Amino acid sequence: MFIADIRKDFYEVVANQRVVLLVAPDIDALCACKILQALFHCDQIQYTLVPVTGWQELGTAFLEHKEQFRYFVLINCGANVDLLEMLQPDDDSIFFICDTHRPVDVVNVYNDTQIKLLIKQDDDLSVPSYDDIFRDEDEEGEDSGNESDEGSEPSGKRRRFDEGAVERRIERQRAKREWEARRREILFDYEQYEYHGTSAAMMFFELAWVLTKDTKDMLWWAIIGLTDQWVHDKITNMKYVTDIATMQRHVSRHNHRNEDEENSLSIDCMRISFEYDLRLTLYQHWSLYESIYNSCYTSCSFKLWTLNGQKKLQEFLADMGLPLKQVRQKFNSMDMSIKENLRDVIEESSNKYGMKDIRIQTFGVHFGFKNRFLASDMVHATAALLESAEKDDSETDNFIKALDALSRSNIDRLHSGIALAKKKLIAIQQTVASCICTNLILSQGPFLYCYLMEGTPDVKLFSKPMALTLLCKYLLKSLCSFTHGVLDVEKGTVIVVGIPPESETSDKKNFFGRAFEKAAESTSSRTLHDHFDTSIIELKTEDRSKFLDALITLLS
Repeated sequence: MFIADIRKDFYEVVANQRVVLLVAPDIDALCACKILQALFHCDQIQYTLVPVTGWQELGTAFLEHKEQFRYFVLINCGANVDLLEMLQPDDDSIFFICDTHRPVDVVNVYNDTQIKLLIKQDDDLSVPSYDDIFRDEDEEGEDSGNESDEGSEPSGKRRRFDEGAVERRIERQRAKREWEARRREILFDYEQYEYHGTSAAMMFFELAWVLTKDTKDMLWWAIIGLTDQWVHDKITNMKYVTDIATMQRHVSRHNHRNEDEENSLSIDCMRISFEYDLRLTLYQHWSLYESIYNSCYTSCSFKLWTLNGQKKLQEFLADMGLPLKQVRQKFNSMDMSIKENLRDVIEESSNKYGMKDIRIQTFGVHFGFKNRFLASDMVHATAALLESAEKDDSETDNFIKALDALSRSNIDRLHSGIALAKKKLIAIQQTVASCICTNLILSQGPFLYCYLMEGTPDVKLFSKPMALTLLCKYLLKSLCSFTHGVLDVEKGTVIVVGIPPESETSDKKNFFGRAFEKAAESTSSRTLHDHFDTSIIELKTEDRSKFLDALITLLS
């Protein structure tokens, strides 16, 4: 059931209760979790935080906590499956689901006792009507009852009645078959594409705003949550621009509110500003040359994996009139005279080279006088910490580190995340160049396919869903068609990621999730659909060829 009043139907319900927070491993979910934690601390609400990476962990976490807790808050997980069917909870368990995954399962939508959906109704949900997908069986019971009553009538009369009853039953069965066929068609149309709705962090920030407890930190986390959706290509450009405008109004309100405060320029102050900044990843924490070289947008525009592309990059730098000595040193060390109008200079030269969208609406933050970060810097750094493959840290340790990096008191942790993010971006760029130059990307008819073997450089890094998805999207933009990225891991399985077609008007709807299910079903391939994104699955290595054959047939 969709909740109409998030304050009354959610926050006031859990205000005096103990709550379990079940949080998915993505940046938007982490930001939403930070906002909710801050609100719970304000009102001294007791909670237990449990990170869950997939459906199996979600089920295990529920079993461990269902005796002690009645209320469960699921962040970026749980909306796109029949949760009651999966978890089999007691009647008194209540689930509050704030999830960006679409489509929302119809049973979750129409269950008004245990499932409460904290989801924006103005998103394009297109939920089928109740009567089209649920049908009461009472009529059938009544008809069979009538027939048994007729048994007490005289035999001649009964025969006439029986003829009418048989006709009625045939008519009923025909109507039922038609209704079921129509139902299957409606559900297929509704469920065939996977896509994403409004950021969970934005939803909880709106709750904080309604409660008049919103702070600049919460606003910054909401902005990072939205930027995560843009960085990982989960929402359309139109949706991003619309939500950025909403956030800009909140930023203006907060900045206006703090104008007269004496401590607005104190050493530990926080200032958020709207920026029309460059699409160069981490450029303020790197050299300009390395950022241009390893950013997906510029790398794909110049085709930097070719000699011609590298030559074009040199021409681009010359066109801007920037000395190589300046662009190859850290951004912070560049001459102030160059930095002052750098954005305008880059934009002017980019237009000549066909990069019309080199600048993007975003937000920046100053922590005190020294530290400045863009929202996309925060996303890349936090994602690198969350999926760190550096040490033998568990996924829970990585989750806590990533959560800590979002706090402005942990700047050192954030800088270590930025260092990891740089390594990840370099690895992605090198892998893309390697895949293209060695023809690892094969055309399989309806889709393109790339297989990274065990032993490929940085293969451990790409065994993580976000890193692998970024790699696939980078490959896709390099080839401007649609792709299907696959990677081998230690368990004798491959991770399969499906990426939808790339175009300027793309609606970001992904059909691979449903296609994977059908292909696995038709070939009895051993697959694990454990990820919250249905377009990411694990597949037994031996079943790879028959699974792909089925996928080719299905999508042809």
